Order: sequence, then C-alpha cells, then structure tokens
Amino acid sequence: MRLDRLSKLMKEKQLDAVVITDGFNMNYFSGFSGATGYIYISDKRKVILTDSRYTTQAKQESTFETQEVAADRNYVGLLKELMKQDQALKIGFEDQHLKYAQVVDLFKGCEEQEWIALGGDLSLLRCIKDTTEIEKLKIAESIGDKAFTRILDVIKPGMTEIEVAAELEYSMKMNGAQGLSFDSIVASGVNSAMPHATPSNKKIEVGDFVTMDFGCMYQGYCSDMTRTIVIGKASEKQKEIYHVVLEAQLAAIDAARPGLTGAQVDKVARDIIAKAGYGHYFGHGLGHSVGLEIHEDPRFSPTCDVVMEENVIETVEPGIYIPDFGGVRIEDMILLTKDGCENFTHSRKDLIEL
Repeated sequence: MRLDRLSKLMKEKQLDAVVITDGFNMNYFSGFSGATGYIYISDKRKVILTDSRYTTQAKQESTFETQEVAADRNYVGLLKELMKQDQALKIGFEDQHLKYAQVVDLFKGCEEQEWIALGGDLSLLRCIKDTTEIEKLKIAESIGDKAFTRILDVIKPGMTEIEVAAELEYSMKMNGAQGLSFDSIVASGVNSAMPHATPSNKKIEVGDFVTMDFGCMYQGYCSDMTRTIVIGKASEKQKEIYHVVLEAQLAAIDAARPGLTGAQVDKVARDIIAKAGYGHYFGHGLGHSVGLEIHEDPRFSPTCDVVMEENVIETVEPGIYIPDFGGVRIEDMILLTKDGCENFTHSRKDLIEL
C-alpha cells in the first residue's frame, strides 16, 4: 500500500524515478532504518544505495535490491548508472532534506535529467497510518503511561529536574522502549512557564508545578504525552489554570474527528482558554501528528486548513504559560476514527497533588 501511494504520486507528476534521501521516508517505503543511504525507485527497480556499514542491515530489513557505494562508486555515480539503465529523465528529489552542497553535487553529475523538487510530498504520504503503524504507536504510548505511573511514586521535593527526567527515561527503556522520541522535558516552578524547557539542576520544591513532557520509540514509532502535577497543595491560582487547560483539552478531544480542519479543532481549545482570560498565554498549536517522527503533518493549529482523515494520529496539548509563575500543559495522543477518535493515553488527568 505504501509503494502504491508513491506510485500514484509518481504518475501524477509524470516522474520516471524518485530519489529518496530523508531517513524517515527511506524507512517508511523500504523498511531500511540505517543512518546513511539513498533510495532509488523507478517502475523497473527499487534500490537501496548505502555503504559497507549498512549493507547487511539493508538486506535484512528490506526486500529492495542493495548496492554498495565505495570510493570509485559514489552515490552520484551509482544513480547515473541506474538512470541510464532505466532511461529515466524526469526525477523527483527531496529538496527539503538535502543540503545545498548535496544538490549541487547531484545536479552536476546528472545534467541530462530534469530534477523535480517534491517539497514535503513524500512525507505527506505517511499521514494516514496503517494497522501495523497504529499498533506500534499504541504500544509506544502505553510505555509512557507506565513511566508516568511509576514517577508518581518516585518524585519528591529535593529531586532535580534532571533526576526526574532520568527516572522517566529509565522506566520507558525498562518497559520496552528502544530509545527516546525526543529529549524529555521536566520543568518545575517558574521553569514550567517555558513550553520547551530543558531539565536543569533546579531542585523541585513544595508548591511547584512540575510539567513532564516525554516519549519513547517502539519499533521505530514515537509516543508523546505531557502531564503537569503539583508538589504539595495547589494554590487557588494553580487550580484555576489547571482546570482551564483540562477543560480545553477534553473539549478538543471530544470535537476531534475526520472532516474537520486542523484549525477548527485548534479553535475549540483556544476559545475556551481565551474566554477564561488566558489566550495570550497559549502561544503554540494545539497538536501535531506523530509517527516515525515525533512532529509530523497535519497539525491541529490555527494555520492548518488540511481536512483531517480517518487513521491520522494527533496530539492534543493545550497549555497556559505565565512568566514568573508557572505553566500547565496536558497532552494525549489520539487516533482519528470514523466517527470521532480513540485516545491512546490513559494516565490520569485530574489535578494530582503529591
């Protein structure tokens, strides 16, 4: 099905071949997850080009033909051979991924070809998840749920943000994660007013908001979740902010379904936060798609006019961030279904006071 989508795109653009250089797209279409390589696809062949470090891996992971580059057989040289054999003259390439120097090198060696910039077209083919992808994403998110349950028994005043992040990451790996889907965020006290704060040596204190945004990779697929708790008893202001964010998140999840644009779903949460007087403190989009990459399209955002489809994965993560006070973000990962959505995140969302 994945190659069928690519074949359809090639026909629409009248391409003789495609050169894939983005690692996530290489993995998606071929199964090859090595760190270095190109993929060449025409109607005559499907080839992974890589060096000796990854040829065995490529043969194990993919049914594509594998060709090894060397000092006298570099990527451009091999591509030229393949294009000549296929009489391929119109070639699609990933202009958003290649560096300028790589593009110059590619064009210099292949002047006979017409090179068509594909922008993000190949990545967009990954928007709708198949059943295998959905199951891996669900398992990845369940690992995050286990990590959050454990951290509630571990976190205490005097721990540093870095120590909390380490405990989350340890727990995810002990429950089957192959790695992290992004650098964990643990932000306490006034640091929680920074949506993408880096964990620091700041010690967690009684009265702090603690926002934890973390995720893992399971068989190549990412998870993403955020929870905010209070150490000790929450103040009235903390309770107010938390419950506004929670109301916005629950309403957006209830509204999310195929047929709506990303902007329409975003507006549901944004209107609630604005009505409560905190609109100025919600500066990012409501959510993003997740898959092989942690941030994919389409998105729940004020600028996204893409109509959502069934089997798209999205995060729902409204937040309020008040400088010199603190912030709250609550994030779940959902699957858009025929009539609504399925929430993959099952950790509790009531205001937790530890």
